[in-house]
Amino acid sequence: MNDDALREAAVEAALAQLDLDAKTRLLGGRDMWSLPALPEIGLAPLVMSDGPIGVRGVRWTADDPSVALPSPTALAATWDPALARRAGRLLAQEARRKGVHVLLAPTVNLHRTPLGGRHFEAYSEDPYLTGAIGTGYVRGVQDGGVGTTVKHFVANDAETDRFTVDNAVAPRPLRELYLAPFEAIVTNAHPWGIMTAYNQVNGVTMTEHRYLVNEVLRGEWGFDGFNVSDWMAARSTTGDIAGGLDVAMPGPDTVYGEHLAAAVRAGEADESAVDAAVRNVLRLAARVGALEGAPAAVTEHPAPIDGDALAREIARRGFVLVRNEHGALPLRPGTVALSGAAARDARVLGGGSAQVFPEHVVSPLDGLAAALPDGALTYAIGADPSDELAPADQGFTLRAVCRDAAGTVLGEGTLPNGQVQWIGDDLPAGVTHDALASIEVTGTFTPRETGAHAFGTRGLGAFVLTVDGTELFDGVQEMGPETDPFEAFFGSPVERGTLDLTAGETVEVSLRHTLAKEFAAPLPAVMFSFVHLAPRRDPDELITEAVEAARTADTAVVVVATTERVESEGFDRRDLALPGRQDDLVRAVAAVNPNTVVVVNAGSPVELPWRDDVAAILLSWFPGQEGGAALADVLTGAEEPGGRLPTTWPAALADAPVTEVTPTDGVLDYAEGLFVGYRAWDKAGAVPAYPFGHGLGYTTWTYESLDAGPEAVTVRLTNTGDRPGRETVQIYLAPTDDTVERPARWLAAFAGVEAAPGETVEAVIALPRRAFEIWDEARHAWTPVPGRYEVHAAHSLTDPRLTATVEI
Repeated sequence: MNDDALREAAVEAALAQLDLDAKTRLLGGRDMWSLPALPEIGLAPLVMSDGPIGVRGVRWTADDPSVALPSPTALAATWDPALARRAGRLLAQEARRKGVHVLLAPTVNLHRTPLGGRHFEAYSEDPYLTGAIGTGYVRGVQDGGVGTTVKHFVANDAETDRFTVDNAVAPRPLRELYLAPFEAIVTNAHPWGIMTAYNQVNGVTMTEHRYLVNEVLRGEWGFDGFNVSDWMAARSTTGDIAGGLDVAMPGPDTVYGEHLAAAVRAGEADESAVDAAVRNVLRLAARVGALEGAPAAVTEHPAPIDGDALAREIARRGFVLVRNEHGALPLRPGTVALSGAAARDARVLGGGSAQVFPEHVVSPLDGLAAALPDGALTYAIGADPSDELAPADQGFTLRAVCRDAAGTVLGEGTLPNGQVQWIGDDLPAGVTHDALASIEVTGTFTPRETGAHAFGTRGLGAFVLTVDGTELFDGVQEMGPETDPFEAFFGSPVERGTLDLTAGETVEVSLRHTLAKEFAAPLPAVMFSFVHLAPRRDPDELITEAVEAARTADTAVVVVATTERVESEGFDRRDLALPGRQDDLVRAVAAVNPNTVVVVNAGSPVELPWRDDVAAILLSWFPGQEGGAALADVLTGAEEPGGRLPTTWPAALADAPVTEVTPTDGVLDYAEGLFVGYRAWDKAGAVPAYPFGHGLGYTTWTYESLDAGPEAVTVRLTNTGDRPGRETVQIYLAPTDDTVERPARWLAAFAGVEAAPGETVEAVIALPRRAFEIWDEARHAWTPVPGRYEVHAAHSLTDPRLTATVEI
C-alpha cells in the first residue's frame, strides 16, 4: 500500500472505534484554537493558528515572537509563485516551532473595491494572479507538513456587515472571478483545508451552502480536505452539517458536539454526514502526523530558512517603483533628509487577526541610518498620520498582573505594548476567566520627547490610571446605547489626562482595569488598552522643520502611511485619503527639493494628489519586520525594486468603477458582474494613476520577439540597461470579436526572467486552457469560446511590447 492508502486505512479504522458522542465532539473546538484529542484512537489535539504573514500560535503574546513577513499585497506584488512557496515553507517552520498543525491562511478573496478594509490581507484584484500566488503559498506550507485553510470561501470581499451580508453574485462572475482562485489552488496545490466565510451568497449562509461546498468544492473540484468555519460563523447544527461544514470553531460551546449528537438521535441530521465530516478531520490529522498508525504526509522537512533574510527579500521584491523621474533612484551620492512619522515608527503589518509580534522591527530610519555614511542622514517628523492616542509602545516596558476578587495575584504576563487582547484560553499561566477580576498593566516609560504626554484608555469597565505617582483617571467607561461591542473594545481611545515629562527620564506607569461582566465580549476574552500620545506639536511647525532640512539636502525622502484606524479587519474604508497632514508635508518638501522621493507605507491604494510633483514614488506596502533594511537596499541601489502592481491604483476614489461595500436591506449586489479591477477600468474607459501590472526597475528591457500558439507563448527579451535586472513578462488575451460579453482583455499567464546587462533571455510560458473559456450558465459548464485572440506580451496592462494572434 502507498502512503495515501495507509492513511485512508488508518482513518477508517479510527472512525470505526468512535461512538456518536465521540464523533460529534471531534467536530467542535475544544477551545479557541484546537480540536479535542481522542486518546482511544491515538488522536492528538489538532492546533490551528492565524496567519497569513506569520504564525501567532495559540497565545497572542510577545513572549513567543513570530517572524513577520510583508503583507499579502506585497507578496503578490512580487508576481513570483516560487517566492510565495518559500514564504510558505518558512511559515511551516514557524508553525512546527509553535506546535501548530494548521495555518489559517491564505486569504484569496479579491480586491473587488479599493475600499475593502482587509484589502491588505488578500493578494490581488485578478483571479489568475491570486490563484498562482496562493498555489505557491499553500504548496510551501504543506511542503513543511503543516495544513492550510484557504479562505474565506467565498465572496468575503468586504468587511461591512460581514457576519450577515448576503452577497448577490451572478453565476458567471461567481465562477470566473470569485471561485476561480479557490479552484486553481484546489486543483494545483491540493490544500488540506478550506475556511468558509461568515457571509451569505445568493441567500444561503456559506457554512450551510450545500451547493458551493458539497457539489462544487467537493464534487466538481474533488477537494478532500476539511472545511472549518470562520470563528463564530457556524450558527445552525442541522444546516451546517447538511451544508458540508466539518468543524465549527471556536469551542467549547459550538453548534456541534452534544447538539449535533442530539440532532442525529432525533432524526434531524444524518449520521452519514457526521461520518463524512469525521473522516475529513481524521484525514487532516493523518496528514499532519497527529493520528497514530498513519504515516504523515511529510516526513522530511525542507532545509531551515533564515526568517530575517527571507522577510527582507520578499519586501524588496514586492516594492513597486511607480515613478522615477530623471533617475532620482537609486539615491545619488550626498545628503538625505528623511521625514514622516512612519519613517521612525513604521507600520509593518495590518490590523486584526493578521497581527503577530516580531522579535524586532527595522524601520526606514533604522535601515537608512545603517546603510548611509555617517552624517549623510537627517530626520524630522514632518507629519504624523494620526493624532489619536495609540497602544503604549515605544519607550514602554510593560507587564500584566492578574488578580482575583480578593486582590490575590493569579499570574503575570509580559506585554509587547499597552494592548491586552486575551481571547479564549490565551491567558497568563495560572489565570482563568472565572477567577480573574482585575488586570494591572504596570511598568515604566522612558519618553523620547520632552513635553505634555497624553495618556488614556480604550475598552469598557472600570479603570484607574496612574503615571509618575499622579492619578490621571479613576472611573468607568460605559457602552453607549447603540455602540457595537467590538467598536467599544477596539474603537476610539479616550484621553484621560496629560503629564509633563522629560526625554530620557524614566517614570512608573499603571493602568488597573476591573472587569465588568455586563460588558463581556462575544467570546471569553479580556480586551482593553493603555494608550498614549507623545507631546502634540504645532503641525505647521513640524512641516517647517522638515522643509528646512529638505531644502539643503541632495535628496529628500518622505515616508507616508495609513494607520490601524484606516486599514484593519472589521471595517471598510470610507475614503482613500492619507490621514493627517501627510499630503501637506509632501507638497511642502517637494516645493523646495525637486529630488523628492516618497515612500508609501500602506497595504492598499491611497490617493497621491501630489504624484506628478515629486521625483519618485515607491510603494512599500506593509513591508514586514525587515522593511527598513529592504528599503535601504532598494533606495541605495544595492537591490532592484522588483514589484509590479497586483491591483489598480486609482488617482481618486471617485474614479474607481466599483466602490460599493454597504448592503441595502442586507444585500450587497455585485451588480458590476464580470467587471472588477482593471476589467472595470477598461469598460469605463477610465485612466487610473497606475495600471495593473505597472512597476519600474533600475534597468531597461527590449522585447525582441513573440511566438504565440494556443497552448504556449515564447518571448525573447534583452536587458538593454547597464545593470542586472528582473522582468515580469505579462501575457494578456484580448478577443477580437464580441459574440460573448467579456472583458476587453485579461491576464492569461506571466513569468519572471533575469538577465545581466546586454543578455538576451527566453521565456516559454504555458497558456492555460481556462484562459479561453467562459462559464456557460445554460450548460452549467466551462466552455471554450472559438475565435481569434490577440496575445500581448507586456510590461504592464497598458504597456504591451509585442502582439501576436492565435485562433481557437
